[in-house]
Amino acid sequence: MKTFSVEIVTPINSISEQNVRYVRCPGLDGSFGVLKNHREGIIALGVGEVKIENENSVEWYATSGGFAEITSDKIELLLESIEKSNEIDIKRATKSIERAKKRMIEPQDKIDSVRLEASLARAINRLKVSKK
Repeated sequence: MKTFSVEIVTPINSISEQNVRYVRCPGLDGSFGVLKNHREGIIALGVGEVKIENENSVEWYATSGGFAEITSDKIELLLESIEKSNEIDIKRATKSIERAKKRMIEPQDKIDSVRLEASLARAINRLKVSKK
């Protein structure tokens, strides 16, 4: 069986997955998949979902971006944040969406529109991944 390991590192946490068959990540130019013996490289990641298929299960994670370093037998994901689908606080994500939409409708001088749009994208992504 062709498997590899995945190491996920954030500023506050690390997760290690073994016996991984497939990983799909949100690249800046679109999602990409990785199997064992994938071409080595470093790829920038955006807001989106990370899918990890093990021999017996599929795990979904919400991420806000970072980098993937791919070698022939390991992927290391260096991420700003990561949340497993079943650990996402749905109420918090919903409130974040409502707050961001309200700020877009009622703009204030000191609100940075780029940060506001990024916050909305992260909250929408978290809510979407929570349903997987």
